[in-house]
Amino acid sequence: MPGEVAAHEPAVGAVAVVGLGYVGLPTALGLLAAGTEVIGLDVSADRLADIRSGEVDLLPSDLERLERFNGDPRFTLTDDPAALAGARTVLVCVPTPVDRHLAPDLRALTAAAATVVEHAVPGQLLMLTSTTYVGTTRDLLTEPLTERGFTVGEDIFVAFSPERIDPGNAKHTQDTTPRVVGGAGAETMDRAVAVLSRTASSVYALPSPEAAEMTKLWENTFRAVNIALANEFADNCRVLGLDPIPVIEAAATKPFGFMPFYPGPGVGGHCIPCDPHYLLWQLRAERVTSPLVEAAMNGIAGRPHHVVRRVREALGERGRPLTGARILIVGMAYKPGVEDLRESPALEIFEELVHEGAQVRFTDSMVRAARVAGGIQESLIAPQDHEWDLVLVHTVHPNADLAWLSDRDGVLDATYRLDGVEGKETL
Repeated sequence: MPGEVAAHEPAVGAVAVVGLGYVGLPTALGLLAAGTEVIGLDVSADRLADIRSGEVDLLPSDLERLERFNGDPRFTLTDDPAALAGARTVLVCVPTPVDRHLAPDLRALTAAAATVVEHAVPGQLLMLTSTTYVGTTRDLLTEPLTERGFTVGEDIFVAFSPERIDPGNAKHTQDTTPRVVGGAGAETMDRAVAVLSRTASSVYALPSPEAAEMTKLWENTFRAVNIALANEFADNCRVLGLDPIPVIEAAATKPFGFMPFYPGPGVGGHCIPCDPHYLLWQLRAERVTSPLVEAAMNGIAGRPHHVVRRVREALGERGRPLTGARILIVGMAYKPGVEDLRESPALEIFEELVHEGAQVRFTDSMVRAARVAGGIQESLIAPQDHEWDLVLVHTVHPNADLAWLSDRDGVLDATYRLDGVEGKETL
């Protein structure tokens, strides 16, 4: 039966983490902090060098862990997949983005799973954590292992446990977040729970990997739909002359039936803009539609264009055309507290503004440079020393000093949360 389970005490042994990015590295550090031997595998020599030097984007608590465990004999960093044979458990934590046609880009996951299968040894637990379509664990692990001669559930074990890491958010750490896991058979679940309990507050067991895969799609699609709704309601509030933030906070005082979601310039990262498309892609193969999800994803995809339209309107109110306008984007990262540019709405906004003939620069305390408009542009160090026709506030990092905006005219706040700026406009 599904439900929360207590950790049993089978020997955990060494855990290999395949993919040391925004999910894999914090996972490895959490396991190390729990006393587990970790083999960290990544195909990128540059990434391994950055980890060894500590030049990686992590929460302060994880940076402290990295400093403590770098060089520790219990923490092996390697690009040699043969090292996987020395692990009792293998966790696959690689990105699962979508391509330009919004179809799943499974190249990294397929390659990682094939490597894991190739180097699998009897007695191992192999567990996918990357968000993906329902049936991936069966397709990429169970069936290839069976073809190799293993009997899954007897001499090798397979499970799916979706990652629940929120980069840059210190309020929700691994240690305080429950995990979900799906696998077949008591021994599989005992092993999976023993490993996951080392870095999770609790573990909720499901009877199959497919149920756990769908759980992750449901979680992130729920967020996508509600973010799209928040953006739409914010637009409605503007039409009616209302600030949406006090309205949301008032609604959030209701202790049941409401969860606050906030509007913004769009959605970035490799979760919300991508994960629901794995579900929609799979449903299309069954000739099934999901109209509400499709509408939400269309709304999210169109949000950067809406921002550009508001930039054009704000400039027009000042008698300034978009063509030739000097525009500064404050914050290129997709969310506060990270240097991650993946799927950041700011990239699309920047490109569209340049295409419309604007002169665009950006400033971001966490992003040194970004590939935009066909080249590499560096973050502007002293934006207050320049004249701007409009400043678009896209992302505000913690402790960012934006006091210089207080006496500026022509500030468009895409975060809806910028304080101390008189005369600002919102989307």
